[in-house]
Amino acid sequence: MDTQRLILLIVFTFSSVMLWEGWQKHNQPQPVVATAQTRSAPADGSVPTPTVAPTAATPGSGTAGVPGTETAVVAQAEKAVVTTDLLKAVISAQGGDLVHLELIQHKATGDEKKNYVLIDSLEHRYSAQTGLIGDGLPNHKTLFKLSGHEFQLKDGADKIEVRLEAPAVGNVAVSKVYTFHRGNYVVDVGYEIRNGGTLPLASSAYFQFVRDGESSEESSSTAKAFTGPAVYTESEKFQKVDFSDVDKDKAKFTHKAPDGWIAMVQHYFVAGWLPAQGAGEREFFVRKIADKLYTAGVILPVANVAAGGTGRIDVPLYAGPQEQDKLKAMAPGFDLVVDYGWLTVIAAPLFWVLEWIHKLVGNWGWAIIALTVLLKAAFFPLSAASYRSMAKMKVVTPRMQKLKEQFGSDKARLNQEMMELYRKEKINPLGGCLPILVQIPVFISLYWVLMGTVEMRHAPWLLWIQDLSSKDPYYVLPLIMGATMLIQTKLNPAPPDPVQAKVMLLMPIIFTGMFLFFPSGLVLYWVVNNVLSIAQQWQITRATTQGAPAH
Repeated sequence: MDTQRLILLIVFTFSSVMLWEGWQKHNQPQPVVATAQTRSAPADGSVPTPTVAPTAATPGSGTAGVPGTETAVVAQAEKAVVTTDLLKAVISAQGGDLVHLELIQHKATGDEKKNYVLIDSLEHRYSAQTGLIGDGLPNHKTLFKLSGHEFQLKDGADKIEVRLEAPAVGNVAVSKVYTFHRGNYVVDVGYEIRNGGTLPLASSAYFQFVRDGESSEESSSTAKAFTGPAVYTESEKFQKVDFSDVDKDKAKFTHKAPDGWIAMVQHYFVAGWLPAQGAGEREFFVRKIADKLYTAGVILPVANVAAGGTGRIDVPLYAGPQEQDKLKAMAPGFDLVVDYGWLTVIAAPLFWVLEWIHKLVGNWGWAIIALTVLLKAAFFPLSAASYRSMAKMKVVTPRMQKLKEQFGSDKARLNQEMMELYRKEKINPLGGCLPILVQIPVFISLYWVLMGTVEMRHAPWLLWIQDLSSKDPYYVLPLIMGATMLIQTKLNPAPPDPVQAKVMLLMPIIFTGMFLFFPSGLVLYWVVNNVLSIAQQWQITRATTQGAPAH
């Protein structure tokens, strides 16, 4: 088996393993997280305590309860429903928590009649909680008084404000305030603190997510799709925190910094607390609070409220799609939640080009096709060298077969004669390998781009392809892709080894089987790339064969 075909086999095998892993993740059941060991943290996401506590003590109202009890309390508490042009939110009187959030312009997976639900405290055990840390101050266990039950962003209004009043304790009155904005997935969450006492009031505030460890419905169908907390600081940059590391107390991330944010990331969507620059030293925390239940958040200092004065702290909450241009404007590094892994340096520019093409053509399917053509053009010289080498190998294959028949028992002599044949015909045995190896990182990067960008979700192309992020409902594209791979195999030199020949013929079948379950946008890319490769390879092979001398 010559070196060129060995390298090609390795390339195909590598791709097969990558795609097979994705297929397995699509079909395997969700892993069961081991039962948590006994921990000091209560079971319902209790009030976090900063390392350096304020002068006032931590509230004494936070008696820990079991998760089921907490869920029941949230379900029974009064609710306020807020509807804007982009969001439908449900706020509970229990803690003033954001317990349900629907994205109106993004539809549910598998049912486009329903809105996509990003936050849901009952079914998915996912909520956004906040509270103040200080003696008698309200936290996420405090029962607030709602100012209403239905809030609608009015025509012509840019924002809508929802206020909740905490029970007065001593001479301190606190209001929790939500501010929703038109055309924006950012919700400002804050507290107004009115100090009627005779001494300054010191406190801290926490902003956290409480979430189970289950992957989102989108994540379970892809080979990538990280689900879990992420922390960003200017010094340490983007840091993902895996739930499995939290289970083992091995989670590593920046705990204190003068800047940064914390988010809960999932496929296509993200929710993040984004404290403003200059808001003071912040403390990040991620911990397990019950079996398959985690909390991740940030603690911020609240400026001292003078006696008889009023203070306020606000932190923006972004809860929406991972649209990279918008995320970048939210906070430094926030666009990194769209994670392409170690190939980001290649994948990010690819997406930029894809997005630029989309602005011109107005359709993501045609944008994918145009990008494939551009990539093929960029790699044309390398591909041409590869196909030219394979074409020459195809021409001398009969002569190589004769050499093997003649010197099959003498391996050293056989290798010597084959090298002499390569020299006379000016064939580089490795000529077809390097161009393919160079292109692999680009192909894998584009794979992650097409799998990971929310812009592909429910994006139509034409005819029956109405969602480039989901599989072809009629499996037409995967079958076409398999046929093009088979044609490419036939255009390549026939392997002299019968076993190798059978393996190469099986590759189109294996790929077709796996691509049946992959997003149609990715399959579209492979189909177009294969068609262009067939045209280029056929032309080069024909020209090389016709120009070859007869032997």
